[in-house]
Amino acid sequence: MKKNVFAFIIATYLIFSFSQCRSGKAITKAIAPKDTTNIVQIKTESDSIAIIKSVQETLKKSKLEFKTFSAKIKLDIETSKGKKPDLVANVRMIKDSAIWISITANVVINVEVFRALITKDSVILIDKQQREVHYRSIDYLQELTNIPFDFFTIQDLIIGNPIFFNENNMTVRKFEKYTLISSLEKDFKNLITISSPENLLQHCKLDDTDILLNRTADFTFSEYSTNNGVTFSTYREVVASEKNRLDIRMNFKQYEFNKELSVNFSIPKNYKKN
Repeated sequence: MKKNVFAFIIATYLIFSFSQCRSGKAITKAIAPKDTTNIVQIKTESDSIAIIKSVQETLKKSKLEFKTFSAKIKLDIETSKGKKPDLVANVRMIKDSAIWISITANVVINVEVFRALITKDSVILIDKQQREVHYRSIDYLQELTNIPFDFFTIQDLIIGNPIFFNENNMTVRKFEKYTLISSLEKDFKNLITISSPENLLQHCKLDDTDILLNRTADFTFSEYSTNNGVTFSTYREVVASEKNRLDIRMNFKQYEFNKELSVNFSIPKNYKKN
C-alpha cells in the first residue's frame, strides 16, 4: 500500500492536522472578545502560586476523562484539490490500552476500506481494497506525519482534549466568558480557549515552532451534549495547512462513554502480510 494512502486515512480520522472551521473573523471574535482583559504571565516559580493553581484547575476540569469510548462519526473532507468522498469512522477506545478504527467510504455503496488497531507500541492496518495487512510500530505514525504522535496523543486527539500543551510554560488571559491559555513546547506553540464558567474547550490553535515547516491548525469544538455523565463536543471543524489546506468537519452521530466494549481484531487468513 502506498505510504501516502495510509497517511491520509489515518490523518483524516485521527485529525493529524489540527482544527477550526468558521470564518477567520468569527474565530478572532471568539478567541479575543473586545472587553477589559486581565493578562497574567506565568514564567517563573516566583509568580503567583494561586494563579498557577487556578489555571491548572481550569485545565483539569476541562479535560475529558473516560474509561471506554465508542462513536460513529461522519467525516466531510475538503482539500485544495476539492471535496473528498464522504467517510464514516467507527471507533472504539479502551483508555490507555487500545484504539480500534473502521473506515467506510460512501462511493456507490457503503464499503469498509480500512480497519486499524492502535496500541501503545504498535499499529495493525487492514487494507480491505488491496487485501493486505500491515504491521508497524507506533513510531511509524511519526514517520508518516513528521509529528511526534504517540498513543496517548492520539487518544486525546480523538476524545477532544488539548494536545502538545506544556503546563510549565504558560501565558494566561482572562476574559468575562473565556480563559485563553497559551503554551510553548519543543514542537508547537499552542493557544487554547476554555469557556467560563462551564470549563469547556472551545478552540485549539497549534503553530509549528519551526518556521521552515510553517504548519498550522485550528480546532473548533461545539454542540456539546451530556451522555452518561460526560459532556462532549459532538461537532468539530478543522482547518490545517502547510503547503496545502485541509478542511475536516466531524459530526458525531452516535457516541457512548464507559460502556463495556471489545476491540476484537480478526485478520483474514488469505490477506497478504506487509
